[in-house]
Amino acid sequence: MEYSKSPKQDTTKPVRNSRRRRLAIVICVVIVILGALFFTGMSYVTTGYKGSEPVRISFSEGTTPEQMRDLLTSQLGSYGGKVYWLWSVMGHGAPHGSYVVRPDMAAFRAARMIAKGRQTPVRLTFNNLRTFSQLCGRIGAVMECDSASFAAAADSILPGRGYTVAAFPAAFVPDTYEFYWTDSASRIVERLVSVRDDYWNDSRRAKAKSLGLTPVQVATVASIVEEETSKADERPLVARLYLNRLKKKIKLQADPTVKYAIGDFTLRRILGKHLAVESPYNTYKVEGLPPGPIRISDRSAMDAVLDAPEHDYIYMCAREDFSGYHNFATDYATHQANARRYRQALDRRGIR
Repeated sequence: MEYSKSPKQDTTKPVRNSRRRRLAIVICVVIVILGALFFTGMSYVTTGYKGSEPVRISFSEGTTPEQMRDLLTSQLGSYGGKVYWLWSVMGHGAPHGSYVVRPDMAAFRAARMIAKGRQTPVRLTFNNLRTFSQLCGRIGAVMECDSASFAAAADSILPGRGYTVAAFPAAFVPDTYEFYWTDSASRIVERLVSVRDDYWNDSRRAKAKSLGLTPVQVATVASIVEEETSKADERPLVARLYLNRLKKKIKLQADPTVKYAIGDFTLRRILGKHLAVESPYNTYKVEGLPPGPIRISDRSAMDAVLDAPEHDYIYMCAREDFSGYHNFATDYATHQANARRYRQALDRRGIR
């Protein structure tokens, strides 16, 4: 009797299916984890700065990574920590420079900016400065180099360009300039002087020569004019008055030079004791121009000198209405009358 054999059961198929399911699950889990890590990393990298205003952060030469981290976190909070971590994993040199982080700037972009040394230019603006030392202070407050370094660079460069120490203010023109924060003091001096040289083109040099003045002397006259009047429309008249006195070899007798000589520009009234001060800047005692400008003159003041209209005035006195304008005269008697009215106005106001 023959017995039929039952088919042999294949037990490997369920095992293979089970393995495939486990592998699929593992792959899915890995994809999910990688995806989570990816999106977390992207979120970390692309996090924008949440501040409402730009923040400038400057790293002096020799700043350590730890100091950099502390500076970033102190000014930018947790965002600064992200910037530091991203910077630390990039190829980079020692942190040095000045950078502006703007609202919504991605942390990765900020870190790369610092790592690559792509500094944000510094805007250096100076105007209404009287002395060279004030300019040095302004430079030191904005740039990495300090005021002493700038002064030393000027002492090294300017004499070779024809400037005496007294004439240093004539080497600079008030304006807004852009520098990198790390620029050397020498580079700053050279750049500023180059702008002054650009101002003194052939046309202006010819005008100065026709007046019998050097560029430094024009700047000196302009500095007196600026101190005498804040009215732009009056500057050319005042400039010609002083040019007339120079031409006639009459002492300038400019009150601002006396204030400069005694170091007090707050004086409202010039008295006999002030006029008696011994100084090459006291134009009541010395004839001609002082040794150099009594302030750093701007372009408009120098243009007022170069383009001063012809007139015969040789006297001026502040108006008694305190408007900031002046009364002009061609003869001393008229000037005395103008001065008397002004003194009486001072007395009425109790200005001593």
